[in-house]
Amino acid sequence: MKGYVFHGPGQSSWEDVPDPAVKEPTDAIVRIDAVTICGTDLHILKGDVPEVRPGTVLGHEAVGEIVETGADVRTVRPGDRVLVSCITACGRCAYCRRAMYGQCRGGGGWILGHLIDGTQAEYVRVPYADLSVHPLPAALPDQDAVLLADIFPTAYEVGVLNGQVRPGDTVAVVGAGPVGLAAVATARLFSPERILAVDPAAARRDAARRLGAHAVAAPAEAPEQLTADLTDGLGADVVIEAVGLPETFELCTRMVRPGGHVANVGVHGSPATLHLEDLWIKNVTLTTGLVDTHSTPTLLRMASAGLLPTADLVTHTFPVEHMAQAYEVFAGAADTGALKVVLKRHLHEQLPSTA
Repeated sequence: MKGYVFHGPGQSSWEDVPDPAVKEPTDAIVRIDAVTICGTDLHILKGDVPEVRPGTVLGHEAVGEIVETGADVRTVRPGDRVLVSCITACGRCAYCRRAMYGQCRGGGGWILGHLIDGTQAEYVRVPYADLSVHPLPAALPDQDAVLLADIFPTAYEVGVLNGQVRPGDTVAVVGAGPVGLAAVATARLFSPERILAVDPAAARRDAARRLGAHAVAAPAEAPEQLTADLTDGLGADVVIEAVGLPETFELCTRMVRPGGHVANVGVHGSPATLHLEDLWIKNVTLTTGLVDTHSTPTLLRMASAGLLPTADLVTHTFPVEHMAQAYEVFAGAADTGALKVVLKRHLHEQLPSTA
């Protein structure tokens, strides 16, 4: 089969790789029908995630069909259409028993495209399939469902829930990429008074407005001052960091009000300064986290009911064999306007289409 293989920082290719096989009785083999690229994959290609070994197939988000299961798999069977979660869960360790699947100590957590071969391929082996894939309703299209593998649960759990967004809050989202936009969309579920989105790209600021942001700003437009102006000088109740850069993290800490909450979602590849000399007196809560995906069943039901704007985030589609081109478009989002790119099996267009 073919897969997109990481060969070291700045080196990757779509190439022949071994077919996956069931290794454990809890495994499932999934034929990939739709897959997408995450900002974390770009961090890997930059060398920001050194645990990823050269030779690893990338990717941790997909929709596909079960083609084989191990003897102990009970909840799915060959022929089932499923969502492959970005997080694998053994279901037995102390963390899994608390629904903290991202911290699984039984061989799960974020392993696909990280510690084992991932989903940017024609087939993938999914360990602990009973808790790590989700059967999909027939009415939910592939390119909508695939956004529930990572970005929506990440934004919702690590940003909105960890940030404790409440009715009437002022919420600021720094970074209007796919995860930031999903944070805007899911923050609205809690009826904040206003949402401010910050991003240097005009197209992403426009997308944030379409998804429910009440105000937008570029980093050069003094978003700290805009936040202060909107809140009688106090700052935002919740600030969600959705980029992963030192400067955006520090911007978040300047935008939050006393007693407020900074929820860091972005993947950081270098250290960020925590200005405790300014923050210690403000009673600010800072949370970080890897998504647990405990919310995925709820988000699937909401998406099936048309309550999540998943399709609005997909800007480009490709045949899966055009993986390298898709990476170029996604990495060059400032020029291409890409939000989320989706690659599909048997999509034969020679050029990307705009959804």
